[in-house]
Amino acid sequence: MCLALPGRIEARMDGPNGLPFARVRFGAITQDVCLSFVPDAAVGDYVIVHVGFAIQRLDTVEAERTLALAAAPATKSPSEDANSRATGGAKPEGAS
Repeated sequence: MCLALPGRIEARMDGPNGLPFARVRFGAITQDVCLSFVPDAAVGDYVIVHVGFAIQRLDTVEAERTLALAAAPATKSPSEDANSRATGGAKPEGAS
């Protein structure tokens, strides 16, 4: 399984062999990324990156929504949520 978060292109440059590259920001981290699969991506665009390659452009609204969801604290684990649905929200006897 792969987790992909959007990153924002801060600068474009030529990489090895003239390939299009960009410096992409993921929160406090920046990474140089190959743009061969999305050569039309521009500074300010959000891209999904997998193993050093931008594989898709993402519109700003969707990127910011995804980043907000990723930054939000989880209130329940998936197993807690499944247990809650299965028991109608009732806690097991002796649970606080």
